[in-house]
Amino acid sequence: MPTAKSSPLRPPEGDTWVALSPVGLPAEEATRWAGRPDCGAVVTFWGTARDHSRERPDVTELAYEAYVEQAVPRMDRIAIEARRRWPDLRCVALLHRTGVVAIGEPAVVVVTSSPHREAAYDSNRFCIDSLKATVPIWKREAWDGGEHWGTDAQHVVDLEDLDADSAGGPS
Repeated sequence: MPTAKSSPLRPPEGDTWVALSPVGLPAEEATRWAGRPDCGAVVTFWGTARDHSRERPDVTELAYEAYVEQAVPRMDRIAIEARRRWPDLRCVALLHRTGVVAIGEPAVVVVTSSPHREAAYDSNRFCIDSLKATVPIWKREAWDGGEHWGTDAQHVVDLEDLDADSAGGPS
């Protein structure tokens, strides 16, 4: 499991933390950062690299590539929209790996905090679902027999084009 020491990412002074990183994500540090005295709920989602995918039980490595100039602003917009939908949301962290991610390591970390659990849970789900649908980040899977970019790839859409059902939460 990566530690904050292995990552160049540091928590920001503000209440939104958006970043891409070629090395380990500071998941525990992001969770601590989001825990504030006015927050009764901190929800953390870790998406980890797994050793299988549909019809492929032997995945040995994942790698991610991002269109940075588009990815970071789109991640910022997700945080802004989450705050619009859940006004009592306090902290939002959207952190994603680039490059090779070892099996079992976090590839994405989303942390949300609020005074009450409903907003923290719902906004966290909205953030990860929106990130997957709207941010230009691509995945390559490698296995003993080869590799493939974009397994289960989807068309990247604009945040405004997501409907409430596909991205969660009140609109």
